[in-house]
Amino acid sequence: MLGRINHIALAVPDIAAASATYRETLGAKVSAPQALPEHGVTVVFVELPNSKVELLEPLGETSPVAAFLAKNPDGGMHHICYEVADILAARDQLVAAGARVLGDGEPKIGAHGKQVLFLHPKDFFGTLIELEQV
Repeated sequence: MLGRINHIALAVPDIAAASATYRETLGAKVSAPQALPEHGVTVVFVELPNSKVELLEPLGETSPVAAFLAKNPDGGMHHICYEVADILAARDQLVAAGARVLGDGEPKIGAHGKQVLFLHPKDFFGTLIELEQV
């Protein structure tokens, strides 16, 4: 079911400062910020040869990332995103196996313009999992 790792997401309190650190200190290529109001975040992507790092900053107090940063003020790993060929088949297989899909269980459009779902971290060893259809 799982394909390659698409990205690892880090919640950050200041996306401009985090972008500058990746660009200037680590010499990485960093995308322009993209607001995703439907997900409550602003994102940038750090491009790597084999994957990406997604930097997340909350868009307002009600963002799930704001709650994460309230518990982890310096930021930290928020989720890992795996690619899947068929997100609906993956969802159905996971639900049949007892995994919980967050939200209403229907895919939403993510930052790459592709369908995504999130899986409950308590079902995956404390790690929030995102699935992205490729």
